Amino acid sequence: MKRIKAVLEYDGSSYHGFQIQKNAVTIQEKIETSIENLIGQKASIMAAGRTDAGVHAVGQVIAFDTSSSIPPDKWQFALNSILPPDIRVVCSSEARADFHPRFDAVDKRYIYLIHRKQSGKVFYSKYAYCDLEALDLELMQQACHLFLGRHNFKSFCSSGSSVKTYNRNIKECKLEEKGPFIRLDITADGFLYNMVRIIVGTLLDVGRLTYKPEYIRDIILAQDRTRAGQTAPPQGLYLYSVNYG
Repeated sequence: MKRIKAVLEYDGSSYHGFQIQKNAVTIQEKIETSIENLIGQKASIMAAGRTDAGVHAVGQVIAFDTSSSIPPDKWQFALNSILPPDIRVVCSSEARADFHPRFDAVDKRYIYLIHRKQSGKVFYSKYAYCDLEALDLELMQQACHLFLGRHNFKSFCSSGSSVKTYNRNIKECKLEEKGPFIRLDITADGFLYNMVRIIVGTLLDVGRLTYKPEYIRDIILAQDRTRAGQTAPPQGLYLYSVNYG
């Protein structure tokens, strides 16, 4: 029995997230069905992150066990031959027997894109949050710095989470203009349910002058979801990479 590690990219537009659900099409379902069709055996997928409906990935990491004779580095080509075109395996390899994509991760990096031009909206509406309102980018950048470090991020977690602790260490949080986009680049040792999207919603409130940047400290200390901004739409979010040290 071998444990296969694979890096995925996918367009989440047509899926109800990564994790298998009853009566809904998911990324995990498509991959597990493809494996079974390839080798005639079921496989249970472990993933670095359970992305929500509409969220994309360019660096999702999965692992699964198999007794198949397919060489580890050839799973990339084998799966890509039968997966739908909006799910691709970037690379595959053999991992140690106890490797877990989620629990062995040192940190994860997410990107969030906000499209800021009228032209191009028809093309980017599934791949960015299209928003033309006036925003103060400099104030949003100031607010980003206040998220850095280890904090209790309960204010930035949607209800329904069953985590034991809300403490997370944000190692990088920066916002910059890139062409027609504002791009948030955020890296942490882990993320809570909808954490990045709530951070984006709160940064947008800063950009609208609803809050001053320093109010971010008060929101964090409050440990109260109602104090933070709205949850930004899913289509702008990308699981960009997972680091294993």
